[in-house]
Amino acid sequence: MRADVARFLNDRLDWNLLRTYLVIMQERSVSRAAARLHLTQPAVSQALKRLEDTLGRRLIERRGPHFEPTRAGEEVYRIASDIYGHMSRLETELDDRTDDITGSIRLLSVSRIDSDVYDEFLAEFHRTYPRIDLQIEVMRSSDIISSLLQKTATAGLGLCRTPVDKLEQRCFLRQRYAIFCGRHHRLFGRQALTMDDLLAENFVSFTSDQIGDSLSPLAVFRDQRGFTGRIVAASPSLDEVRRLIFAGYGIGCLPEHIVRDDIAQQRLWRLPPEEGLADVNIHLLWHRARKMNAAEQAFLDSMERTMQRYSLPERLGSR
Repeated sequence: MRADVARFLNDRLDWNLLRTYLVIMQERSVSRAAARLHLTQPAVSQALKRLEDTLGRRLIERRGPHFEPTRAGEEVYRIASDIYGHMSRLETELDDRTDDITGSIRLLSVSRIDSDVYDEFLAEFHRTYPRIDLQIEVMRSSDIISSLLQKTATAGLGLCRTPVDKLEQRCFLRQRYAIFCGRHHRLFGRQALTMDDLLAENFVSFTSDQIGDSLSPLAVFRDQRGFTGRIVAASPSLDEVRRLIFAGYGIGCLPEHIVRDDIAQQRLWRLPPEEGLADVNIHLLWHRARKMNAAEQAFLDSMERTMQRYSLPERLGSR
């Protein structure tokens, strides 16, 4: 980049445009970015156009409702993520009040949040706010939502298929579910299987894997494909569903990224379809009208900065 162009960008670039672009890339949707930023969709589209005009590069190629970042768009996203990551750390380092913040946080969570980014977030949050106490309770997504609506907890990490009135929600993880069987199942290790080979098999299921519930996409998939096997075992716990699949009770659905080691160790076997079944989101949820103490507000602000810094795929990957 020429020196005169670099000086122009340093002097004239509106950093709010980068912030908007970060959210667009993280949500992979202009409409979802608009909802998250509390802006109209035309305002977000205009911000993207202004950023592209300022940089003199097309950042996103639109294909109907979907889009793909260009090579320049990927690079701008990487640089913008670094900038906002450094700004967040600078804000924390310069704020000498962080050691003085005390209080308690009650966080409700579904079982098995598997994310290196989340683990590092918790470690950094504790270093920054050593006098804040954190209580994490594991429960079903429906119970998380009920508790949040009653204002009895700070926030929740759970499944939320449709927006809930009074609750704010941010997509924290996007998990791709696929079908697996365990080492003790008759289909284990068999090659060239088709969907027809699975239709009569019994199923291990989540208790929320029902039409209308938080994991209903899995139930809808079975119904549409004509599965005739019965549900022979169920649990609200991901680890228990995984255990039952391994034990050979039936085939079942699990998030792909969580069972990578099980596949490598030949405890589980991936079944059709190759592309998986459905994406299921884990959301950060909180009651928008609940009065937060200083500790709770610091937690929510820190979580939002983490989500700005890392894209959805990065939050699932190993660092």
